[in-house]
Amino acid sequence: MTSDVARDAIVPVDGNAAAAGRKRIDSLTKPLESLGAIENLAARLCGIAGRVIDRPYARPAILIGAGDHGVTEEGVSAYPAEVTPQMIGAFCGGFAAINAFARAVHADVYVANFGVRADVPPHPNLIDACVARGTKNFAHGDAMTEDDVERTLAAGISAANDVLSRDAYDTVALGEMGIGNTTSAAAIVAACTGASAKSVTGRGTGIDDERLGVKRRVVRDAVARVEGASWKRIASAVGGYEIVGLAGAILAAAARRIPIVLDGYIVASAALLAARIAPASIGYCIAAHRSQEPGHRIALEALGLVPLLDLDLRLGEASGAALALPLVNAASRMIVEMKTFAEAGVAEAEP
Repeated sequence: MTSDVARDAIVPVDGNAAAAGRKRIDSLTKPLESLGAIENLAARLCGIAGRVIDRPYARPAILIGAGDHGVTEEGVSAYPAEVTPQMIGAFCGGFAAINAFARAVHADVYVANFGVRADVPPHPNLIDACVARGTKNFAHGDAMTEDDVERTLAAGISAANDVLSRDAYDTVALGEMGIGNTTSAAAIVAACTGASAKSVTGRGTGIDDERLGVKRRVVRDAVARVEGASWKRIASAVGGYEIVGLAGAILAAAARRIPIVLDGYIVASAALLAARIAPASIGYCIAAHRSQEPGHRIALEALGLVPLLDLDLRLGEASGAALALPLVNAASRMIVEMKTFAEAGVAEAEP
């Protein structure tokens, strides 16, 4: 599926279905609006499905996009680039944080290599979608070509469709792995929202004040080159392969009307690109949490998404998205498994 086909296949979420879901939710055996954000989530699930849902969302897949970043040459990360393929090995080996969380929520974990610098051993749950061996250092030029952007977007669409065709998955949670990618995400968020480099650039893996100053300067200078530019130009100038790939994954899942649970800051930057490509795709996105990164709040506000959780996370790997999956399941079970006052024969509140 090409990016044009995926974009054209995305329809806006169904407002009538969401309203019908809300009507049923309001008639369930509970005080009106007593389940707060869970009710809002359940109504959104109806809008995503295009009908009042009649089954729980209980079969999630987790897709982690991976890529390396040339901008690490500027010393913007506390960890070396070698960690990216090492962590892919951990994901495939089943002993990273995301694997523990995935087992807790009965989700399957997949990794898509969109642009890792080193060779990555094959694994059944590893999707080889590699477009190039890491981006160039965007402190000194463009991160990738616009042709690479198109190829990576298509690779993300293909990777998501591959995952979603492997089982009867009804929800997809997106995460990432790529040393240096908070620098790329900050530049994308600043370029897409108009926010200052200082306001969107945080400590990532835990850098000190000196490195933070360098990181902010790199982001500021790069964003100045793409002021007012198209999404493709922004992605070419400062994007990461995994970020563009995840934007493609958002398009693919939205085209299938599948709820998309977004992890943290880097995935939010991918969603900003997806929003530029196909604005309707964001209606299918659920913000799992708000991370420690200061730009994450700015990105979520620009997307119009309210996070389900605020747990002070900054790991990535789809860890926050995995923790939010039980809320999606619970919201769907509420509307499917609870009875209305009339169905249960329970007296309603007096007017």
